[in-house]
Amino acid sequence: MVGKWLDIIGIGDDGMASLLPAARDRLQSAEHVFASDRLHGLTPDLSAERHSWPSPFSALIGDLTALRGKKVAVLATGDPLWFSVGARIGRDIDPAEIRYHPQLSAFQLACARLGWSLADVETLTAHGRPTEQILPFVGPDQRLLVLTADGETPARIAGLLSERGYGGSVLTVLAHMGGDAEQRITGLASGWTQRVPDFHTLAIECIADENAQMLARTPGLPDDVFEHDGKMTKREVRALTLAKLMPKRGALLWDIGCGCGSVAIEWMRAARDARAIGLDPNPDRRAMAAANALALGVPKLDLIDATAPEGLADLPDPDAVFIGGGLSEDTAEVALMALKPLGRLVANAVTLESEAQLIRLHARFGGELTRLSVARARPVGRLTGWDSFMPVTQWSLLKR
Repeated sequence: MVGKWLDIIGIGDDGMASLLPAARDRLQSAEHVFASDRLHGLTPDLSAERHSWPSPFSALIGDLTALRGKKVAVLATGDPLWFSVGARIGRDIDPAEIRYHPQLSAFQLACARLGWSLADVETLTAHGRPTEQILPFVGPDQRLLVLTADGETPARIAGLLSERGYGGSVLTVLAHMGGDAEQRITGLASGWTQRVPDFHTLAIECIADENAQMLARTPGLPDDVFEHDGKMTKREVRALTLAKLMPKRGALLWDIGCGCGSVAIEWMRAARDARAIGLDPNPDRRAMAAANALALGVPKLDLIDATAPEGLADLPDPDAVFIGGGLSEDTAEVALMALKPLGRLVANAVTLESEAQLIRLHARFGGELTRLSVARARPVGRLTGWDSFMPVTQWSLLKR
């Protein structure tokens, strides 16, 4: 039994003064300390051997485990389990070997400075991640707190907001909170030119212009927000499809024949940290899907040049599967075998041949068959009439 040999310590911008006695004692008695250069600079009087973050950062786990049994400390800003290194380490090292020492998080400090209720804001990060990831959370009167990468992050976010009709949004940079260099810088997204310190948290009060883009996180985005070649799951059918797929936090979707990526993108927008792998052999469609994913705030959509069922063999097991293209009974069977318990499968068909396959799959595996018919009102000369889409047959199944 190794016991707790690794201390992961949250620290404030005021350095050692921010630590509780137990955390200070563990840090001062450590034989090895891992931290960023900034945090090493806040703790100048330690006797431990110092280690900077390795490159690549993934090598950190190996560096730590090589010291198992020694007294090792890792320093993190604020709460080490909130968008921080502590959560990453805890996925690879048994938490029974770790002692966590939380500090006030940047989000808590920001809310205290602004008088905001933390329960009423969205907490996000753009540190080491594309800034576009904030976009699903942008909407009228929303409040966002964002951990940033550097002093250029507010300008990038201001540009994204302005492009989408939120130029009147108020951006507040809260730099070095709790330290001697603490400062606040405020301005509007439109025309943001302020220079700010690299170490800060960004608060955003979203204010919509008259023509602001209005996109919900609930499924059913307008078709015209996607770049597509005409072959896509239409808005109404997509909403019903996502309802059957049931997006969950951290869950993985296989989108087979993903096309422009509309289903996978809406899946990822609908739940925090939801993941999706899109398979499509057409490079033009994969390029469209990638562009759509970035524009709609889910740049981590994983796109693979593959066809089913062959391309499914080495993928991680999914929580849900959507078959929108390349339908075959072999593909459905492989997907069902790979689905986790309580996984969801949805397959849509528009041709008689594909519908016949779904009928056979329903007879073999059970589930639900649904016929979906959608019509939208269109001008007919000076009048208005119904323009009907091709009906869609949908087979859905919950794996038990």
